[in-house]
Amino acid sequence: MSGGEVAGILVAVFWAILVSFLAVALVRLAQTLRATTKLVADVTEQAVPLLADASSAVRSAQTQIDRVDSIASDVQEVTSNASALSTTVASTFGGPLVKVAAFGYGVRRALGGRRDDDVPAKAPRRTVIVGRTVPAARRERRNARGKKD
Repeated sequence: MSGGEVAGILVAVFWAILVSFLAVALVRLAQTLRATTKLVADVTEQAVPLLADASSAVRSAQTQIDRVDSIASDVQEVTSNASALSTTVASTFGGPLVKVAAFGYGVRRALGGRRDDDVPAKAPRRTVIVGRTVPAARRERRNARGKKD
């Protein structure tokens, strides 16, 4: 065998190995494409019902939002009516009620027979507040009272 024949055999073997590797790669790529196609079909089968459910949920939410909007407008109307009613009641009964209360107070004072002159003045209450100090002028008077000989 000559060198050219050996080289030809080596090239043929190399091409045979290369073609077999390419064939294995193409077979695996075909399997991957089949699996991907099946996966996409399964996702499509599951996505269509989910989209239908989502669409019905959105419609239901829109209906509920319309109801809440209607309720909110009714509450706003009731609030404005209540405000108008309270203003009317206050203006209608407020002035006369104050006058009646003042008249009742005057009658009680007149029938009670007491005057501010007759009532003895009460001594002011002393309140102890924790954390407060006595002013310096009062402190000196206290110390002077305690040191009587």
